[in-house]
Amino acid sequence: MKPSADPILFDLDQTIIPWDTQLVFRCYVLRKEPARRLLTLIFLAFLPLNKVLGAGGMKRVFHSYLWRMSEETLQGHVDGFLKDWLPQLPYPEILEEIAFYKQRGHQLILSSASPELWVEGIGKALGFHKSYGTLFEWGESVEIFPDLIGENHKGEEKVRRLAADGITSGLAGFSDSRADLPLLELCREKTLVNPLPGIRKIGEENGWRILEPKRPWKDRFAFGLGCARQLFGFWKP
Repeated sequence: MKPSADPILFDLDQTIIPWDTQLVFRCYVLRKEPARRLLTLIFLAFLPLNKVLGAGGMKRVFHSYLWRMSEETLQGHVDGFLKDWLPQLPYPEILEEIAFYKQRGHQLILSSASPELWVEGIGKALGFHKSYGTLFEWGESVEIFPDLIGENHKGEEKVRRLAADGITSGLAGFSDSRADLPLLELCREKTLVNPLPGIRKIGEENGWRILEPKRPWKDRFAFGLGCARQLFGFWKP
């Protein structure tokens, strides 16, 4: 069936997948190459500079765990992550939403702040027609702080990137975060998935649809512990 002119826009992290895929992919790599856990100290050393470096700068620092990894090895980890871990990660309820719109011929668009290196693969695996993420210059061997190509793919940057490909509106949009308000404003129908408090209030005031699939953690402490284990490579789905 030919995709409809009315696209459906999805965020990825904590919308389709309850975790941040940057952390989950990191964990996958560190479990495959445990010695790289030592490089986490670089990220921790730069944490106090978070406000100075901004989200884009810290994203470069975060990926220092890939330092000197070859292009071939990095792609091998992406392929393994998509094969071994991705099937266990998404909310089943959100996969049903994706299938619903795909069956009706809508164009499915995945838009994430995570690196496009694996966002594109996730999109293909889940049946999306187009996928967008933050672009990096990985090179033949990853630099200690790999350069971004363009801007951190978040907030208004998602809207600009879509507009550059001729996508300026959508039938429905799915997200969990206030950062995606610009993306949701493109859509006639807005759905929040386990939304954070700030955007939940906005959604309730405006009568937006709110989905609350069961999270794979009991409380915020358990969520934080899971993220910490992912950061150091001691977690698995």
